[in-house]
Amino acid sequence: MVQAEDPQVNPDRRSVFRLMFAKARRMKLHTQILLALLLGAVLGPVLGDIATEIKPIGDAFINLLVMIVVPLVMASLIIGTASLGDLRKLGRIGMKTVGFYLIATALAVTLGLVAAETLDPGIGMDEDVKARMLTEYAGVTAEQLERIAEKPTVKDLLVRIIPRNPFQAMAETNFLQIIFFSILFGISLTILSGERRKPVLDFLSGVNDAMIVLVKLVMRVAPYGVFALIAAVSAQFGYGVLLTLLKYVLVAIGTMAVFAVTLYPVSLRVSGMSPLLFFKRYYEVVLFAFSTSSSNATLPLNLQVTEEDLGVSNEVASFVLPLGATVNMNGTAIYQGVSTVFIAQVFGISLGLSDLITIVLTATLASIGAAGVPGIGMVTLTIVLNQLGIPLEGIALVVGVERILDMTRTAVNVTGDTVCAVWVAKTEGELDVPTEVPGVAAAS
Repeated sequence: MVQAEDPQVNPDRRSVFRLMFAKARRMKLHTQILLALLLGAVLGPVLGDIATEIKPIGDAFINLLVMIVVPLVMASLIIGTASLGDLRKLGRIGMKTVGFYLIATALAVTLGLVAAETLDPGIGMDEDVKARMLTEYAGVTAEQLERIAEKPTVKDLLVRIIPRNPFQAMAETNFLQIIFFSILFGISLTILSGERRKPVLDFLSGVNDAMIVLVKLVMRVAPYGVFALIAAVSAQFGYGVLLTLLKYVLVAIGTMAVFAVTLYPVSLRVSGMSPLLFFKRYYEVVLFAFSTSSSNATLPLNLQVTEEDLGVSNEVASFVLPLGATVNMNGTAIYQGVSTVFIAQVFGISLGLSDLITIVLTATLASIGAAGVPGIGMVTLTIVLNQLGIPLEGIALVVGVERILDMTRTAVNVTGDTVCAVWVAKTEGELDVPTEVPGVAAAS
């Protein structure tokens, strides 16, 4: 009797791939995402055009997540607002959240300016390289320069936050308008009698629970989506441009890293949570934000992890995180500070103290209402450059490495949202600090 060959002993190519796939399937989701990210970065240039062809898989994955965001945020935020039963508490949470975001963003852009002024990333760029980059990327930046005219002023923003048509706001994923409407809807429910309020809240609770289940289902294909996105980026990424702008990239990313490992842990310690415990339970979200470059696409996973793994109440998380995905841009603020100084240095423009203060104020305000989508940082950068009279064509100097910086600043932005949620929950007595895990001590 002839025995079948054991693929473990005599593996052919197919059995090797099947074995690797089976092992990968048994890995935890965050490990799969990390592996997909690394493989995409390594194999993208090797795959070449194939990597570009599979990018729609990643785009489809992002669309699936964005599809979930609006019903999840609305249901969660309305339930949270209606459950408070105390409008003073809602106002208190709102003031704490906005205050935290404004202070953190101002500190971030200040740190970016200090780093850029100290390390001078724009000094010494070859004039021929500068001229080539301004020519090569002029067409790419044209759309960015056009979009600045569409950016509303602060006065316009205060008016536009009120949706004329809530359904249009949902269709356009205008989160400031969605949040405004949801809060008012939740407040209105608190005024209704319990008998009339209960069916609405029961329905919304069902919607919220269904969206959480849908998030978990969609996340099963996350590794494939992440691989497709990163492979396409690495295939299209100009490593020659990276080498030319290496100092600028290192200053920008290094400053974001310093900000993330200093301010965030301090805030977590004040909140009574160990930073090690936080990042051990949260780094899946960081990886996901880095991979997608979209705060909005990361929001469903962020809500789930913040509530289930970090112990933040639904009332706080459902308010703080959607708002943060729209207005809290710590990484983007650092990017604006470093990029503004870099472009000014390349053009030989000297920035005085008043100019630096203008950058802090403008970059902080420019973050308000910026959509949590890939590439939005370049749009807000045009506002800062325009305010200082720096040639907007200078954006062409940084667009070649925009994607890698966008990925990094999104991870910093999203982490800042959750750090704020932890602090607000702590001050409101609505933080259930996670139990200790092996090798990591939770702060008392």
